[in-house]
Amino acid sequence: MSSALHLSLLIGPVIPVAAPAFMIDALDHVEVTSAAGQVSGFQLRFKVTSKSELNTIFLIAGAQNSGPYTPPLRVVLIVTLGGRPEPLFDGVMTNIEVQAGQQGQPGSITITGEDLTRVMDLIDYSGTPLPMPIPARVALLCSKYAAFGLLPLAIPELFPDAPIPVERIPSQQGSDLAYIRRLAEQVGYVFYIEPGPEPLTNVAYFGPEIKVGPPQPALNIDMDSFTNVESLNFSFDPTKGVLPIVFIQNQITRVPIPIPIPDLNPLQPPLGVISTPLANIKMMKDTASMNPMQAISAGLNESKKSQDAVTASGSLSVMRYGRMLKARRLVGVRGAGIAYDGLYYVSKVTSTIERGKFEQQFDLTRNGLVSITPRVPV
Repeated sequence: MSSALHLSLLIGPVIPVAAPAFMIDALDHVEVTSAAGQVSGFQLRFKVTSKSELNTIFLIAGAQNSGPYTPPLRVVLIVTLGGRPEPLFDGVMTNIEVQAGQQGQPGSITITGEDLTRVMDLIDYSGTPLPMPIPARVALLCSKYAAFGLLPLAIPELFPDAPIPVERIPSQQGSDLAYIRRLAEQVGYVFYIEPGPEPLTNVAYFGPEIKVGPPQPALNIDMDSFTNVESLNFSFDPTKGVLPIVFIQNQITRVPIPIPIPDLNPLQPPLGVISTPLANIKMMKDTASMNPMQAISAGLNESKKSQDAVTASGSLSVMRYGRMLKARRLVGVRGAGIAYDGLYYVSKVTSTIERGKFEQQFDLTRNGLVSITPRVPV
């Protein structure tokens, strides 16, 4: 590794500890993926021989992962760049692959895992009554996992549908993760767990996908000495925009009233001057059986899926960029031309670390062409 970059590996059940030196020496390849709308995952590859102690260690760890009532092996990766430690990943091991060495060459053990949402999906709590608003339900369910450093951040829904206890008492269906994801889909929100802000802590976010805030340092392409990305390619799909139409039933006449639902999320403002054209109309007839608040939330959830007609993908060296690019945040792009310069939402980042190398592949999205800002922040 470079003297300016240090990778720390912590491993153990629930409260991980620093990995022993022989495990660090055997670590050959690290890959971490974080993406909006997907479970984050990691993969560690160790070089081993048939007599390596790692064979026994991961055999015992794999046996611990066999049941829902035994703590899974927790894996934490921390990157120290420029003297500042930042959590890269916090999750649990889910799979082990062993490749035996041949012709005198060492073999390998590959550890695959997911973020801490995996822990929330182990036990079915169906039937548990939860007579409170949705954000309170989410915070209560996440509080079970405080031992993993989980800090809930639940945002009240834009169109609340609070239950009246004398009419109905909501009850949990499925595991904590399955139930929270069902609530998020119901109100047009997202749910994910992100490591940080400090090592061994995690934020469990339940709320709208946020596309506002200070952007990360700009990605520069074709700008001589200011260039800090190795590749960056763009795509524009003008046929992607969809206008959902929900139906609200008149309680007296029983006649369904169609209502178009544009993308009005205040936390997802336009990032391009020329917004995504509406090329399709989707009639959501199943919303006629919902109450008005539920129907509007379902329409907003459908509307947000079709707005990002501009996409980009590329790669960078973290040492040249000067910091880690993070998913689920804004970033500026410079040097790509009038149509594609401007602010983007980072939808996916895959980090690859080997000795002497730290690279990231990334995907960006935006809901329009041409920058809304006259100058992209550096």
